[in-house]
Amino acid sequence: MSGESIEDRLAAIEQRLTAIENRLGARFVPRVPPESQAPRAQSGEMWLQDVRTPAQPAVVAEKVAAQEKVAVGMAHQPAGQQAAPATARDGGSAVTSILGWGGALAFVLAAAYVIRLGIDSGWLTPVVQVATAMAGGIVLIGAGFGLRESWSRYAGYLPACGVVILFMAIYGAHLYYELIGAMTAGLFVVGVCALSLWLCRAFDSDLYALFAVAGSYSAPFLLASASGSITDLVIYYSAWGVVFSVYAVWRGRRLIYLLAAYLALIGFDVIWHQDASDQWLAALAFQTVQFVIFGIATVWFSVRRGEAMDTVTAAMHLPALLLFYALQYYVLDRHLPAMAPWISFASLAAVGLLYWGARELLQRPLPGGAFLLWCYLALVLFHAGYLEALPQAWHPWAAFILVPLALWLGGKRSDGSPAPYALWVVAAVVFLLNFVRVLIGFRMDDVPGHTILPIAYAALLYGGYYLLAKQDRFREIKLLLVYAGHVSMMAAAVHLLHVPIVQSTAWGLLALACLGVSMWRNNRMLGQSSLLVFGATAAKVLLYDLSGAPPLARIISLVVLGLTFYVGGMLYQRLSTARDTA
Repeated sequence: MSGESIEDRLAAIEQRLTAIENRLGARFVPRVPPESQAPRAQSGEMWLQDVRTPAQPAVVAEKVAAQEKVAVGMAHQPAGQQAAPATARDGGSAVTSILGWGGALAFVLAAAYVIRLGIDSGWLTPVVQVATAMAGGIVLIGAGFGLRESWSRYAGYLPACGVVILFMAIYGAHLYYELIGAMTAGLFVVGVCALSLWLCRAFDSDLYALFAVAGSYSAPFLLASASGSITDLVIYYSAWGVVFSVYAVWRGRRLIYLLAAYLALIGFDVIWHQDASDQWLAALAFQTVQFVIFGIATVWFSVRRGEAMDTVTAAMHLPALLLFYALQYYVLDRHLPAMAPWISFASLAAVGLLYWGARELLQRPLPGGAFLLWCYLALVLFHAGYLEALPQAWHPWAAFILVPLALWLGGKRSDGSPAPYALWVVAAVVFLLNFVRVLIGFRMDDVPGHTILPIAYAALLYGGYYLLAKQDRFREIKLLLVYAGHVSMMAAAVHLLHVPIVQSTAWGLLALACLGVSMWRNNRMLGQSSLLVFGATAAKVLLYDLSGAPPLARIISLVVLGLTFYVGGMLYQRLSTARDTA
C-alpha cells in the first residue's frame, strides 16, 4: 500500500472527525491540543508504523462510526429522558415499599384464613391456633433477619407483620380462649414490646417502636383484669412512659415519647372514668407524674441531642400540653375547686422553669419552647385567671391591665423568639368583650370605679394611637384605635352627663379638640377622624335632642350645633390648606 493512499485515508478520517465535532458541538469528541501535534515530525516513524497495518483504517473507521452513532443518539435524546435512571430509582423505591407491605399484609391475611379454615373444619384447637399464630410471627421475624444482609430495606416488612401477629396471638389467647391469665398475658406483652424496641434498633425503623408504644398502652384495654387496680395502672403507664422517653432520646425520635404521652393521657382517662372515677387522687397523681416525665423528656431530648424544637415541632407538642391541662382541670374543678386555678398557675410556672432550664443548658434561642410557653401562658391567664379566679366585677379592669401587659411582654423579646400571638389574641378578645360591656353599661353597677372606665379605656386607645402615630405602618390599626377612642369618650359623656344638650356639647367639644390637636401635631388622620364625631353629634341633636324638647332647648341645641360645625369647618379648612402648602 503506497504512502499517498494512507495519507488520503487519514485525511478522510480527520474530515469525518471534524464533521462529528461540528455536529455535536465538541462535547463528546475532544479536540487534539496544539501542543500534542508538534512532536508528530519527531515521531513520524512510530506514527507510520501504527497506520501502515492494513486492517487499521477499517478498525478506526468502525470505532469512529460507532462513537458517532452513540454520540448522536445522546445528543438527540431529550433532557427529560437523560434523568430517567434517577426517576426510575425513585419510582422503584415507591413500588418496592408498596409491594413489600402488600406481601407482608398478604401473609397476615393468609394466616388469618388458615386459622379460620381450621376452626370451621374442627382440626385446629384453640391451643393449636394460638401456637400456630405465634410460630408464624416468629418465622416472619426470622425471615426478616435472613434477608437483612442482602435486602436491608426490604427485609423489615416481615418482622413488622410478625410483631402484629404476636400481639394478636397474645390478646386472642387471653380474651377469647382464656388460655392464659392477665398477669401472664401482660408479661408476654412486655416481652413483645421489648422485642419491638430491639427490632427498631436492628432494622433502623421507627415503625417497631410505634408498635411497641401502641401495644403497651392498649394492653390494659384488651387484658380483661389488667385495669382492676387504678394504682397498678398508674405504675404501669408511668413505667412505660420512662422507658419510651429514654428510648426516644437514645434513638433521636421525638415521635416515640410524644405518641406515648398522648396514649397515656387518653388511655388512663378512659379507664379511670369507667372503673375508678371516685379515686380522683390517683388520677391527679398520674397526670402530674406524666407531666413531669414527658416534660423532662422533652428538655432532655433537646439538650442531649443538641436539637432545639422549632415551631412546627412545638405545634405537635401543644395538643398534648392542652390535653393535660384540660384533664387535670376537670379533676381539680370537681374535687378541689378553690385550688384549681392556683394549681394551674403552678403548672404554668413548671412549664416556664422547663423552658428556662433548656435555654440555659443550650445557650441559644428556643423558638419552639417560646411558642409553647406563650400558648400555655395565654390559656392559663384566660381560663384559670380571667374566667375562674377573677370575680366578674373586676373583669373590665383586668382587660384594661391585660392589654398593655401583653404588649410589654411581647416587646421584651430580645433573643429572636417568636411573637406571642396567642397572648395578643387572648388580650384582644378580653378587651373587646369588656369594651362593649363598658360602652353599653351592661352590669356595671358592681364594678369598682365604673364611672371612669370609659375615660380610662379611651385614654388607653389614644395612648396606643400616639405610640403608632409616627410609624408609616399599621394604618388600619391606627384608624381602629383612634375611632374606638372617640366612641369611648362619647360613651363617657353619655354615662356622666345626663342632660342631652350637655352631652351633645361635650361631643362637639371633643370633635373640636381633635381638630386642634391635629393642627398642633400636623396629624391629618386625627383631623379626619373628627368627622365621625361631628356626624354623630349632628345625628344626635336632630334625631334625639330636638325630639320632645321645649322650644328654648331646641334653640340652644341648634345654636350649639351651628357654632360647633362652623368653628370645625374653619379649623378643618386650615388643616387642609396647611397640608396642601406643605
